[in-house]
Amino acid sequence: MVRDTDDEDGAPTYNDSFSPLRRSCSIDFEEDNPIASKSRRVTVEDVTDEEDSRRYFEPYPEAGWTLREGQTSFERHQQYKESEGEDKWAPFGNEEEWGLAEWLVKSLGQTKTDEFLKLPITLNRTKPSFHNNRSFLQRVDALPHGLGWNCKKVSVKGNRTDENGQSLHEDLELWTRDPVECIKELIGNPLFKEYMVYAPSRAYEDEAGTKRIIDDMWTADWWWDKQKELPEGTTIAPIILASDKTMLSQFRGDKSAWPVYLSIGNIAKEKRRQTSATRNHPHRDGVDMVCADSFIRRVYPILAAYVADFPKQCLVACCKENRCPKCLVAADERGDPLNSLIRDPELTKEILERRRSGQHPVEFDEYGLRPVYKPFWANLPHTDIFLAFTPDLLHQLHKGVFKDHLVKWCLDIVGETEIDARFKAIPDYPGLRHFKKGISSVKQWTGTEHKEMQRVFMALITGAVPSRVVIVTRALLDFCYYARLHTHTSESLDGLENALAVFHAHKDVLQELAMDSTPKLPERLHIDFAKEAYRASNKRDYEEQMALWLQRQEAVFCRTTYLEWVAERAARRTEQESEYDSNSDAENEGFDVVPVVSQDIIHVLAKTAPHPRRSVQHLETMHGAVDFLPALTLFLQKHLPHNHSIFVILPPDPRVSELPKCLRVRATPEVLPSSSGRKPGSPNRFDMALVSSDGVQASKALLMLNAAVRVAQVRVLFRLPRQFGVYPRPLAYIEWFTPFREPDESSGLRLISRSTRHLRRNSAVIHVDEIIRPCHLIPKMGQLVNPMWTSANVYELASEFYLNPFIDLETFCMSTTST
Repeated sequence: MVRDTDDEDGAPTYNDSFSPLRRSCSIDFEEDNPIASKSRRVTVEDVTDEEDSRRYFEPYPEAGWTLREGQTSFERHQQYKESEGEDKWAPFGNEEEWGLAEWLVKSLGQTKTDEFLKLPITLNRTKPSFHNNRSFLQRVDALPHGLGWNCKKVSVKGNRTDENGQSLHEDLELWTRDPVECIKELIGNPLFKEYMVYAPSRAYEDEAGTKRIIDDMWTADWWWDKQKELPEGTTIAPIILASDKTMLSQFRGDKSAWPVYLSIGNIAKEKRRQTSATRNHPHRDGVDMVCADSFIRRVYPILAAYVADFPKQCLVACCKENRCPKCLVAADERGDPLNSLIRDPELTKEILERRRSGQHPVEFDEYGLRPVYKPFWANLPHTDIFLAFTPDLLHQLHKGVFKDHLVKWCLDIVGETEIDARFKAIPDYPGLRHFKKGISSVKQWTGTEHKEMQRVFMALITGAVPSRVVIVTRALLDFCYYARLHTHTSESLDGLENALAVFHAHKDVLQELAMDSTPKLPERLHIDFAKEAYRASNKRDYEEQMALWLQRQEAVFCRTTYLEWVAERAARRTEQESEYDSNSDAENEGFDVVPVVSQDIIHVLAKTAPHPRRSVQHLETMHGAVDFLPALTLFLQKHLPHNHSIFVILPPDPRVSELPKCLRVRATPEVLPSSSGRKPGSPNRFDMALVSSDGVQASKALLMLNAAVRVAQVRVLFRLPRQFGVYPRPLAYIEWFTPFREPDESSGLRLISRSTRHLRRNSAVIHVDEIIRPCHLIPKMGQLVNPMWTSANVYELASEFYLNPFIDLETFCMSTTST
């Protein structure tokens, strides 16, 4: 269902749809305006009728107008090849040779490529048109590629002197590309057509417009507010910059680089996060650019976000590292919940200029500035660099706040030995890293390991530290998890602010306990662009070789996407000619039917049981299903072959991801080591799961913690043998836990224990489709963990458990919306 963007009296209304861009078709509404036809692109995605899946949009009324039609680079290239009579695979012989060339560029270095091309099987059977690396690279270099690289020598004078009293200096190479041309390439790339937005909108969960949804940049306030400062109908290209130092050489050597990555906020974030949507003095009055939909718009490139670690932020902000790069809070008041004035770009430039001219403005010291007289942002139009700074989640949250501070504080309070013992006793969970030796011996941490610790840390330290430290820990972990959400709502932003407020209200306990509370760009980009480029060089004069390597990789990528675009265009043309239906329903004219991602929970079992025809005695001894027969009898009275695991496919939670999530529930008995000792064996794994307590089939409505949901341990997964008749639904033998108790006042965790009946574990046989999803329990450890507990036996030995809400983002969201 779609509602027009404007009603008769000009008041904004709301589009009832899921997203104005993703995987959808578009409708262009043309209206007269003094500039040109105003083509506003409104797109819809078919969604289910569930109320919580709907979104309502309020588009900005005067933005993203088109001036005229143009041609994208792909369209121009196709026109050129047709006029020259060239095959689309040229300069390669055919599709197979192009596939070989693509593989060689992506997979092999120059030496290995030369060796491969000189192999007898390559020369005599494959017979490519290029016979050595040199002739191959000549063809690659003939492909259209992105912008060229320019090199400029820069002499940097330091603040140290040599033995003669002369200032030390170093000559550096600065390799650059024109940023405006980079933006033209990004905004005009047809690959991003279905992911591109040219005007801001406000998204809401409700038709009244009271519950905001913020995910992509165009749904946030910055773009909307900045649009008001520009001429009517213009388009903003929000520039996203990210920079960090990266070491190129491994183990030895001092080769390093300082790459700067550039992308634009017009591209939907799920596409922008791919490295293909990233590139390395925008004009004050805007630039006419051909956009991905082949229309020309007046585009204003404006720096919107700068992602860097704290020292880089301070350098760019021209301030000392003991000051805040965003505001004017005093050095000794950092960390206090104050509302300080944001730094002013114009005032900062004025103070720096006065200092450079020999004056001594008092504000220079008051604001904690340092003599960086020509910051790169000084002449960027419409830019406020201090509002552009955004936190680097890896270095500032996962490493800085969590690992370097919170974990250190708790280690100081509890002690390394106890913390290590607690990590060793954490029960297993599919995909969870088990720190078998604890954490104190780990010398080098990655961002992944930081997040793995966060998944179990809350329940792990509960009972070992004072309750106020538990509150601080919960607040910081809540903040980290809220910050990781892909989509925010009014409620999640309130939760984020509340977590920060709770931390400030209780952080004094760290000072009372004498804890030291003195308080980077994604590594994936470094690996894809900087490190791989360096490894492809001969390690001498590597800068130029890196630039050439990047250019060749980009050329192959551009040709690949061009060929995909040609194939898609041809397929669309054929489909329009052969499948046009003139009798389609009037209310659906102009729309394509978009497949809807299922909102149901799906359960997938192996087609063939890995261990069929197991006896009941085997299930009782190896699986611990001691009441299997009574439970099965009860089930058969009520309703009328055996697997080791099932996969539960959850519908997408837009707060976390737009894709369904596949989770595994295991019921695996112990495997003993082989007699030879070559195969070590493995412990049993009987996973915990959230189960519908009312016997109804699992559904999205049950993805919250309420009375209709309970925890159970899955002991056996099986199908009834044929002698019981045809019963297609797979079954599970489970052992129930008690209903959830009220959350703990300090940790917010919910405590449960095993349910019993007649002094035996309360067991049952249920349908597999009553399993909602796997869950993770952590034993209540108290002040000292039981030394007998291990990851393999703790579910059997412990008596009380905490439901772990931090095992993944979906469970965290469930815990925040529990009823």
